[in-house]
Amino acid sequence: MDSTPPAGPLTGYTVGVTAARRREELTALLRRRGARVVEAPALRIVPLADDTALRRATERCLTAPLDYVVATTGVGWRGWLSAADGWGHAARLAEVCRTAVVLTRGPKATGAVRAGGLSESFSPASEATDELLIWLLARPLDGRRIALQEHGEPLTAFAAALRERGAEVIPVPVYRWAPPEDSAPLRRLVEQTARRELHAVTFTSAPAISAFLAAADEPGLRAEVLAALRTEVLPVCVGPICARPLTEAGITAHCPERGRLGSMVRELAVELPARNRREVRTGSGLLTLQGNAVLVDGGPPVQLPPLLAALLRALAEQPGRVLSRPELLRRAWAGTQADEHAVEAAVARLRSALGAHGRLVRTVPKRGYSLAAAG
Repeated sequence: MDSTPPAGPLTGYTVGVTAARRREELTALLRRRGARVVEAPALRIVPLADDTALRRATERCLTAPLDYVVATTGVGWRGWLSAADGWGHAARLAEVCRTAVVLTRGPKATGAVRAGGLSESFSPASEATDELLIWLLARPLDGRRIALQEHGEPLTAFAAALRERGAEVIPVPVYRWAPPEDSAPLRRLVEQTARRELHAVTFTSAPAISAFLAAADEPGLRAEVLAALRTEVLPVCVGPICARPLTEAGITAHCPERGRLGSMVRELAVELPARNRREVRTGSGLLTLQGNAVLVDGGPPVQLPPLLAALLRALAEQPGRVLSRPELLRRAWAGTQADEHAVEAAVARLRSALGAHGRLVRTVPKRGYSLAAAG
């Protein structure tokens, strides 16, 4: 009995995952749809090793009534309340927040606030921090006390704009971002992106994108990474706020309508085949080339190395048309040094990988190679 699993919508595609938190969940969702996953956390979320700054900020919030409280993330808000509970301040903090105007950035922060028995007065549909700032700046702020829950990175510009209007801003630093303990996987992921060995890269936070781009620390490498993300390698982000560093770099990222991991994977499962799936009617039946996998007449997928997949894709663009060795070198070996002997060797490996269907790749003496077209 054939134990080969059926092809999924992402079979044949290699997807990079840069997330640290919930990485296992995202990886499982991708693999369930057939993707090969390359994991390389761009950052790690580190609870403050010394809670002094968070505790000091919490106690400052309790010294006088707050006018506004800004919750930016669900995990950060819950972490703050949990820490306050450990110090015996939970009840007082909840009361101070209950008498203030509470603003939330997005549904996750809103859910966390409501779970704590509070209700938000404003939450932008766009989930943009900028909209929270605009809302606040439209109100008198002189002498107002504002608690600003941070997550990962300081909201320096946000706080500065409020202080310019006379507000007392209390940053509440719940977590901070730190580089991964081992930077080698991220560096390899960056290099794989530059070589177009990935079909997509996923991002779940804007700081992760910044860290990913920073890992391309050589001008030539950075240029190749940006070029790849604009063309062959699909960047997929959990939402438009996450995608902002790519947008600023002139790269269009794909985002689901709802900022959820499942929605992001579904977006990927639709977009990648739309860009990269090719069906060709050949003498042996229907050949489907999907990423680095090939299926003939619905048979089990055959996984090909990236070079052989690129070679087959070039031949499949116009079945029956003869491609010379120099043309195949240009199409499948783009950016690398190789000679015509490399084409001959790669064709032999491709035929071997295709097994009984290897005869589809035909040699045309003194001219080159072609993919057998249906008669």
